[in-house]
Amino acid sequence: MDKYEELNKIIKESEHIVFFGGAGVSTESGIPDFRSKDGLYNQRDVEFDAYSPEYLLSVYCLEDEPKVFFEFYRQKLNVDGIEPNEAHKMLAKMEAAGKLDGVITQNIDGLHQKAGSKNVQEVHGSTLRNYCSRCHKKYPADYIFNCEDQIPKCKICGGVIRPDVTLYGEGLPQDAWRNSIKLVDKADCLIVGGTSLVVNPAASLAMGFRGKNLIVINKQATPADRLATLVFHESISAVLSKIEL
Repeated sequence: MDKYEELNKIIKESEHIVFFGGAGVSTESGIPDFRSKDGLYNQRDVEFDAYSPEYLLSVYCLEDEPKVFFEFYRQKLNVDGIEPNEAHKMLAKMEAAGKLDGVITQNIDGLHQKAGSKNVQEVHGSTLRNYCSRCHKKYPADYIFNCEDQIPKCKICGGVIRPDVTLYGEGLPQDAWRNSIKLVDKADCLIVGGTSLVVNPAASLAMGFRGKNLIVINKQATPADRLATLVFHESISAVLSKIEL
């Protein structure tokens, strides 16, 4: 039995499948990941050279140097016009067919929902939601990107409007985190895709999985490879497209 036959056997026999994914799921849609050679962290723009990428996407940068934060955010994190790829679409099909309990994503681009997935736990938030940091009034998805002011301010109270994204230095959204733990605890099959599993606490979901089958799909090796039933160092779209529903 080859690996793809074994993959489909596991999918067929599993009753509670959960997908846990990272930046590699969206790279095939044209969104750079954070740590690869050509990823976001290695796009060296002169104006940002004095800062580490982690600082530029931190709550400290937002609070202490908001002009720098929003300039970087607008340049690097606008997903307008980006479409879901075959991996996003297959996961939505699996859920619709009753073969996937839910998606846990570290991505902030909203592409899983755009592809049709319903139960999506966004453990790092989303660029498609914005709110006032003072009065919590909600603002449209494109508000920060279209705002002509360097620092977007609330029309009601004058507070800074920020993305609903988990920045470095902040805790994960509690509801999404609790829901993710419940999904993984119930799962008999966890598919991990497009993540290097180096960012905690999110990576701990995969490393702590105690169900029957762990499937890892990532172009580079991950710490979970040694624990997995199946490992694919291939394109995630290519692997998921072989699933038979």
